[in-house]
Amino acid sequence: MQQQAALTQLGSATPTDWPIAPGWQALVDDFFASTSGQQLLAFLQARLQAGASIFPPQPLRALELTPPEAVRVVILGQDPYHGRGQAEGLAFSVAPGVGLPPSLRNIFKELQRDVGTPWPAFPEPGGSLVNWAKNGVLLLNTCLTVEEGQAASHAGKGWEGFTDAIITQVAQGPRAVVFMLWGSHAQSKRALIPTDRGHLVLVANHPSPLSALRPPLPFIGCGHFGQARAFKLAQQAPNTKKPV
Repeated sequence: MQQQAALTQLGSATPTDWPIAPGWQALVDDFFASTSGQQLLAFLQARLQAGASIFPPQPLRALELTPPEAVRVVILGQDPYHGRGQAEGLAFSVAPGVGLPPSLRNIFKELQRDVGTPWPAFPEPGGSLVNWAKNGVLLLNTCLTVEEGQAASHAGKGWEGFTDAIITQVAQGPRAVVFMLWGSHAQSKRALIPTDRGHLVLVANHPSPLSALRPPLPFIGCGHFGQARAFKLAQQAPNTKKPV
């Protein structure tokens, strides 16, 4: 029982226990050495000592699977799923074998409607988006931990400054990236994305059933996946201009 719990919940408030790709190391080190970072770690340690069940087991998994130099698309979520065994450290993604949450169902529905991608077979790979992360999609929640059964329980504890720094690093990088901002929370980060670096910023309602079909920017029918694909193909196209 204890071993199963260790696989599904946070066991340490020590960042060196959370694997990341080398390209993120300087940012991670700077943040956790800061006052805000130290306060966040102290909060996490206190909650662990109090017996709280905190998810996911690896809060920086998005930074482990998607190095900064590989990022082509950023999808922003809010905080991890708060049911045991659901969160796997990637926005909107659930661990293999877990039933699809409603928002993820709508993401797959729009993906199929927009570009014809069939729904994944269940339960393998089911709702795990690990393959997306390994192929350049940074699946980043703006708050990276949550307590069991308590949505947004770690909001405002310091993670937001950390994830803002991640968004800023990507947005200031050398490559034009697609940012998919779904819902008002994600859209509040738009100010971090410069308008003069060629990024494609796509905005729609959150994929939650509560808002996915609502005007003025319904998620179902937004066409973001097709637009992202066209953007990527345009970047890969050879320059056909003749030299002057």
